[in-house]
Amino acid sequence: MLFNFEPIGIVHSPFNKKEDISRKKSTDPQGFSGVQGEIEIFPDFIPGLSDISGFSHLIVIFVFHRSQGKKLFAHPPLGNKERGVFATRSPNRPNPLGMTIVRLHQVTSGILKVSGIDMIEGTPVLDIKPYTARDRKTDIRIGWLEK
Repeated sequence: MLFNFEPIGIVHSPFNKKEDISRKKSTDPQGFSGVQGEIEIFPDFIPGLSDISGFSHLIVIFVFHRSQGKKLFAHPPLGNKERGVFATRSPNRPNPLGMTIVRLHQVTSGILKVSGIDMIEGTPVLDIKPYTARDRKTDIRIGWLEK
């Protein structure tokens, strides 16, 4: 089965390459919450932004467009051993799809001003969904990251 996806926009980020993100992740205990950026929505999709400004956070589905092939194991920056790719956020996956949650600050003429950016400049955005109360989970386990 073949799926064709059309990007709805692109990310404008302070990160120009994936190494910038890895470096930030390993040196900042606060993670990416303070990293500001923009999501530029292409003109054909701007009408779909109606009513989005009432949400504090958004789920962004994107393409790891600089992924380097399919791998079933990855060596995450926050660990000392290889892990199964589905237990990591590695960009080198069977399908190079990523997901992140960002805080929405402002919507102006198809530009979403956000923080929490952990994507590189020019990342294609496939979809945006509102982050809602049903997305919050409690009593979670975080696998190998707990150690």
